[in-house]
Amino acid sequence: MGEVAGSAVATSTNRAVCQRSLSAGRLSAMRSSLKLSLLATVLAASISALHAQAIPPHTSQTVNPDRSVTFRYIDPTSTSVSVVVDNHKDPFPMTKGADGLWTVTTPPLAPEIYEYKFVADGQTRRDPSTLAVTGSPYFPLTNFLEVPGAAPEPWDATDVPHGEIHRHIYTTHIAVGISRDQSEYLVYTPPGYDPTAKKTYPVLYLLHGWGDMAAGWTDKGRANFILDNLIAQGKAKPMIVVMPLGYGDTAFVSDWGVWGNDEAINHNLSLYSSVLLTEIIPRIESEYRVSRDRNDRAIVGLSMGGLEALSIGLHNTDKFAYVGGFSAAVHREAFIKSLPVLTPKTADLKVLWVACGTGDTLITANRKLAAYLKSDDLPVTAIETPGLHTWPVWRDNLVNFAPLLFQSK
Repeated sequence: MGEVAGSAVATSTNRAVCQRSLSAGRLSAMRSSLKLSLLATVLAASISALHAQAIPPHTSQTVNPDRSVTFRYIDPTSTSVSVVVDNHKDPFPMTKGADGLWTVTTPPLAPEIYEYKFVADGQTRRDPSTLAVTGSPYFPLTNFLEVPGAAPEPWDATDVPHGEIHRHIYTTHIAVGISRDQSEYLVYTPPGYDPTAKKTYPVLYLLHGWGDMAAGWTDKGRANFILDNLIAQGKAKPMIVVMPLGYGDTAFVSDWGVWGNDEAINHNLSLYSSVLLTEIIPRIESEYRVSRDRNDRAIVGLSMGGLEALSIGLHNTDKFAYVGGFSAAVHREAFIKSLPVLTPKTADLKVLWVACGTGDTLITANRKLAAYLKSDDLPVTAIETPGLHTWPVWRDNLVNFAPLLFQSK
């Protein structure tokens, strides 16, 4: 019994020693693991600090005193970066610094609101360093910047009486593809407009382009500020401006390929003509103090809206005395063939405007249209403005078109 007891005591002692050794080993391993973890954290923090130090604080664009613009874009991995600026045909190549910061300074730019985007290794990139963005459900967001002039520009908000923008949602029974058939239109009422007064106002139907929404002319075109300033300066008559959603079928805005398809163009145009004539105009004339005289009604639009305005206006000269298109998408020969036969007497147009940017791919088509209309002795004013298929051209068009409307001659 004594030997057995002694053996048991020895075994118990050995177990305790082994457990202490095992615990010590685990503790040592834990300490080593902790040291490695701390070392990894320190290394990560050091790398992060070095990285942060390598990318200096920057602003993505700076307008310089001479109105040149310095653009900056962080991209350590790309091999080429450029910036595309509205109304400039060629991108501006950027130069990469050792810290991965790409920069370029443009030549002095005209006072304007410019959309811009970066292109890195052929991929379009939005500027991540600014909240100044514009876009629509059909077009990706793009950035914009404003290059100010020495004096306020016609589209600037200035210290003058301002009109109001009213947004209307209604159920369309004609347009196709609009969610729950809930379409919209915006209405600009001039300063001093009183819905209870007997006075009536002339009305301009102002149509947006392909890919935009009803608010395109206010968000990007600054139409309300342009009208505010022109009216305050006595250059334009106080008028109501209607800016409706411009699609007969939203499937038309699916991809660029539709512009090579006469059937798709005509389908959208036919439906939209009915929308404007039988839904929008009657609603405006019941909701606002507008004149119903065709001499107090104008229609104009840009690009797709220009096509729509020219088609609707020239097919309905009994309803519109002022018709125009800005960079109108009239590139298909079928459009000219679809126009009605008009004479100066039967058309009785006060203004017929065909305007386009000289660098626009649609310039040839608009020149052909102007020549065709002139051959019928219609009172065509053909306007060519330096620029591309961009908002700087269309804002300028509106600045010069609006003062021609509803003037006594």
